[in-house]
Order: sequence, then structure tokens, then C-alpha cells
Amino acid sequence: MSQELYYVVRYTGPFGYIKPWTAVRDERTFSQQFLTPSIAEGIRQKLGVEVILRHRLSYAKIDQQQERTQSRAFVIETKRKWATREQSILIRGVMLNPVLHLAFSTPEDAELAAEQHVCLCRNEDVLLPDGLVLTISADKFDQIPGFELLFGEGSSAVMVGYDRFQANQPMYGTVKIIGRPVGADPLE
Repeated sequence: MSQELYYVVRYTGPFGYIKPWTAVRDERTFSQQFLTPSIAEGIRQKLGVEVILRHRLSYAKIDQQQERTQSRAFVIETKRKWATREQSILIRGVMLNPVLHLAFSTPEDAELAAEQHVCLCRNEDVLLPDGLVLTISADKFDQIPGFELLFGEGSSAVMVGYDRFQANQPMYGTVKIIGRPVGADPLE
């Protein structure tokens, strides 16, 4: 009996933040812990690979960081002849030391991915590859600690946003939690 093989690339970085689709201007927001179909598609396109089969995301802890924001609208003060923008402080729960494993179907795609960085959602959330391609079975991949969204609809699926690559169609998936995805040594 032949076991399906994955070609896996491991990415690490100092921090990462994936804004949940339900958070618009929430005063306090914590990073989402999995990739949605549109995030995975954006990473796939950036890497220039055929397909990303699976992903696994873990991190050391969540750190609450303050971010100063400005509204889009200007407040016009005609007497002073100037315009200002309202400011506020948001609290973001950012992942520290995120580790992202991406599984590919071919060694060529994995080797191409192992030479490039990825961003989770924001340009400052850069994750760098270890540079190694691991060839492992699907069963072995299922033992890597972390969070993964299994894409698709089903009885346990939840809506995770709207897919910008599919005419804003709703995206669904089931969150899978393996092992100890938070607080484990990210360099194991």
C-alpha cells in the first residue's frame, strides 16, 4: 500500500498577524490562527507554485500590541483653515514566533518555495524558509503540531470570510487542532 508523500517547507518569523474577516475596526482583535482559502491562494500565487496541499500554523504565544490608527475621513476646521483626522488606539493580539509548514505535491514546487519568503497577510509579517525540503508521508504531516483549516463545507464547517479570488463567494472550513500548537518551542 503506497502512502501519499508531501514535500514540506517550514517558514519561521518573529511575529505574524492574520486579521479575522469579522474584525473591521474592533478595539481589540486577536490574530486568526489558520490560513483561509484566499490567503493560501495568495501565497500560492506569490510563490508561483501549482498547488499548496496543506498547511499547519503554530506559534509561541500571543502578544497584545497597541497600534495607533487614523480614520479615513478628514475633519475640516474652517476657522483655522486646516484638516485633521481622528485617531484611536487599537489592541492587536499578534502571534510571536509563528511557524508555518506548507505541503506541496511535487519536489519542484517545494524547492521553488524553499527559496522564497511568504507573508501571512501584511507585508511586515515576513516568514523566511528554512531552505530545506522535507519529504514526509501524509500521516507524518498530520502529526505536526498546529492549526489548520480544512477547506470545504460540512456539518462542522464555519464561514471564514469571502474569497477575493472567487468573486467574493463565502469561504468555509473546519478548524483542525493538532498537538500543542501554542507555546511549543518554535524551533523544534
